[in-house]
Amino acid sequence: MPPIEIRRRLQLKEGDKLLFFERDGQIVIDNASAAAILRAQDAFSGTADDFGVSSVDEVQDLVDEVRYGVGE
Repeated sequence: MPPIEIRRRLQLKEGDKLLFFERDGQIVIDNASAAAILRAQDAFSGTADDFGVSSVDEVQDLVDEVRYGVGE
């Protein structure tokens, strides 16, 4: 288990997984869940603009259309 300072800094809770990787010759430790969320956010950056949506309601409408065929 990492020291308390590291657990606090990475906002780790019991059972969380750690991600180890190398960046610029340094070994980096990160919260694996948080890192995955950030990668997903980066991957989807700009997607709302691509689909012409600008509000949460428009996102939900798009999801409903894909899931249920609403609006076709």
